[in-house]
Amino acid sequence: MDENHCRLGHKKEIMAVHDAMDVLSGKWKISIISSICYYNKRRFSDILNDVDGISNKMLSKELKELEVNKLINRTVLNTQPISVQYQLSEYGMSLKTIITNLTDWGLAHRKVITGK
Repeated sequence: MDENHCRLGHKKEIMAVHDAMDVLSGKWKISIISSICYYNKRRFSDILNDVDGISNKMLSKELKELEVNKLINRTVLNTQPISVQYQLSEYGMSLKTIITNLTDWGLAHRKVITGK
């Protein structure tokens, strides 16, 4: 089978997509990862500003889940007041290609839909 075609019908691959979506699903996770990925290191307030519409409580919850899944690292900075910085873990860096591809696709899709 040609590599460029979707491998539909393969249970192992479908399960792998399911597993990936289980970790990355929801309204916010991809946007949060994108913010951290684009800037490398982000403070909580920076991510809050980047991701339109997310609440403090939801951002905190999503960051904890990303940390549990070993996709980001959380560092408490010795500042006054104390601030927290997030960056992709080494494992999380494996998502960079996916984020770049999603960004490119999203830009192209917007052009197709809006004609601009």
